[in-house]
Amino acid sequence: MAQWERLRNLCDGKQQLHELYDSDAFPMDVRHYLSAWIEKQEWQRAARDHALAMVLFQILLENLDIQHSRFVQEESFLLQHNIRRYKQNFQKYQDDPCALASTIQCYLNKEKEILDDEEMSGKVQHLRVEQEPMDMSSQQDLDRKITSLRNEMQRMEHTMICLEEQQDEFDFKYQIHKLEAVADEALKKDQVKVLQQLLTKLNNNKKSTLSELKKLLDRIEELISLLVNRELTDWQRRQQKSCIGAPDSICLDQLEKWFTCVAVCLFQVREFFSKLEELVEKVSYDNEPVKVQKPALERRADQLLKDLLQSSFVVESQPSMPPAKGPLVLRTNLQFSVKTRLLVKFPELNHSMKVDVSMDRYRRFNVLGSTSKALNMAESHSGGMVADFRHLTLKEQKSGVSGKVISDISLSVTEELHLIYFNTVFELKGFSVELQASSLPVVIISNSSQQQSAGASVLWFNMLSQNPKDVLFFANTPAAPWPQFGEMLSWQFLSATKRGLDAAHLEMIAHRLFGKQSNYDTCKVSWSKFNKESAPDTFYVWFDGILVLVKTFLEDLWREGLIMGFVSKGKEKSLLKKQQRGTFLLRFSESVIGGITFSWVEITITGEPDVKTVQPFTKVDLSQIPFHEIIRNFQILEADNVPENPLLYLYPNTPKDEAFGKYYTEKTGADSPYLKYIKTKLMFVSKENTLEAWSPMSTDMTQGEGLEPENGPCGEAAGESWLSSLSNPSKDSVKNENDHHRSRSNLAASYGPKHNVPEVFCWVQVR
Repeated sequence: MAQWERLRNLCDGKQQLHELYDSDAFPMDVRHYLSAWIEKQEWQRAARDHALAMVLFQILLENLDIQHSRFVQEESFLLQHNIRRYKQNFQKYQDDPCALASTIQCYLNKEKEILDDEEMSGKVQHLRVEQEPMDMSSQQDLDRKITSLRNEMQRMEHTMICLEEQQDEFDFKYQIHKLEAVADEALKKDQVKVLQQLLTKLNNNKKSTLSELKKLLDRIEELISLLVNRELTDWQRRQQKSCIGAPDSICLDQLEKWFTCVAVCLFQVREFFSKLEELVEKVSYDNEPVKVQKPALERRADQLLKDLLQSSFVVESQPSMPPAKGPLVLRTNLQFSVKTRLLVKFPELNHSMKVDVSMDRYRRFNVLGSTSKALNMAESHSGGMVADFRHLTLKEQKSGVSGKVISDISLSVTEELHLIYFNTVFELKGFSVELQASSLPVVIISNSSQQQSAGASVLWFNMLSQNPKDVLFFANTPAAPWPQFGEMLSWQFLSATKRGLDAAHLEMIAHRLFGKQSNYDTCKVSWSKFNKESAPDTFYVWFDGILVLVKTFLEDLWREGLIMGFVSKGKEKSLLKKQQRGTFLLRFSESVIGGITFSWVEITITGEPDVKTVQPFTKVDLSQIPFHEIIRNFQILEADNVPENPLLYLYPNTPKDEAFGKYYTEKTGADSPYLKYIKTKLMFVSKENTLEAWSPMSTDMTQGEGLEPENGPCGEAAGESWLSSLSNPSKDSVKNENDHHRSRSNLAASYGPKHNVPEVFCWVQVR
């Protein structure tokens, strides 16, 4: 089934799909009507190939014209208008079609993530097994309390009706008594006695009613405390963690039901007080309890309602730059989106509450775009009261030399935290209160080179800070306990690839950070160790480089567990030396940023196991050749220059083709756009005796210079001659690090008829 059809059939993931297509960068209408064509194109390649991107751009416009003509025939006026507008918007990519290709590929990747979320929901669910019983218990407890409160409100409503009837009875008999001229003193005394009894009963019932109202407010106060101090605080913490990859639920629908119910009850309590005031105005007598007690109870009810409403205004979706940039890192002059929500939903307030956006004053920024919107139910997929700001930008307002407010604290740009505020006024049934919500602290950058460091700050703050408004967090940055730090690292992989880090992965990382320890639970990681020491190649740069590589090129292999990944060279050798010849494993490089390598075991003449490793592959390599094709076709030249693939079994004993077979793609002369007549395939060839000895850093190959074949596309003889020249390395060329044993240059972008042949990439004829 096509990807778009699968998305349309989703249940839980439809809200994510709507949120993905909330922005105008790539309209859902275009995705829907051109879905079949879109899914067949090579957008990832087009993002790097200007010629292909321009061709796809022109075809896209032609398809939109065809679709427009169809709507003209169908007399679909609105769809005609939309398609014409979308085509006009796409014209901005005329000079940079690669940007459009990159955007479409990003959306397709996000769609795939949504589908994977749906499929992996059962696997992700086990991560919350321990906390679910408590969550369910607290939710059930709140549901019971809410139900009990509703029942109490119904009883109080009945009590107020009875009280009014009782007072009407007393008033009626009292008025009759005043009008009647009773001469009999004994009868008159009896009537007065009856009236006195009725008044006493009325007075007692008023006292009882006020007492019940006080108990009702006690119950409401307890509920508000639970909602605000426990449930809302827990949600805010879950939202913080979700911003850094945690698989926690941040749905607000249940909280909205609870908040709305309590608010409705408080407004009903205010109506009860109004009814009591009416009763006092109708019948007044000495020592009236309502006059004495009502003002204090009414003030308390208003304060509770104010507290509830002020807590109910939240930021539902934190500021982020779509698409796929991650939340809480904003770049000046680039659009970002953010969504606020009022958890107290009164349909009569739809479109009547205006929300205004403003910034803090630590550094001065002008917020540009539509900075005022009405809370409404139309922009929410669940019918909540939201204000969705989709097209905001920040422009720094220079002040003096640096544009910063004078401060004794010196922080780097990526350590400066800022709050975005949202203000509105709640007015209903004579009650008015100002509301303010604030975003989690954002990091504001002016250059894409600051993105990675800003991302590190977002991770660190939301992992450790319990105060979501602590903009001076980095003035005295706390260290992270290893268990919490390791969990955060696992979240990064879980959110990006749907497979987190296991205990073995985390142990390798802990060993890298702390050295060999019997137990890492008491260890702590400092902020400087995470993102400052060994700059520019900090720990986070190393880890993020791996994460980006996996997400971009290796997601399927990682998710299926084919990549061991985080394993030290020492551990790798100890594992492989116990296995049969040809056993190999895949691991991330410890020294090359964003690198992955593989090692395999050979058996020497003396029968001893010998572990060999290739130089790590990076995004430069994998953007041109899929990693599974490298593994499939990698070969070394034995003594007689006979190529042989040394990779036979994925650790511990899975045949290579069984592990990777479903990912293979056959490239032959018939299929290749560059080699049309000779049946060929891409081989990865290396001299066996150069794996350990030759250093790529001592040759021109590291500068991207390769050997151009002289005769046709095969290049086999040229490759052998070139490799032979490397078989006797000089003393200066011996490697200093055992991890880098294979050499290659940058591949030609398209493997055209005239292309450079690196050491391990060579077209050979199929016999």
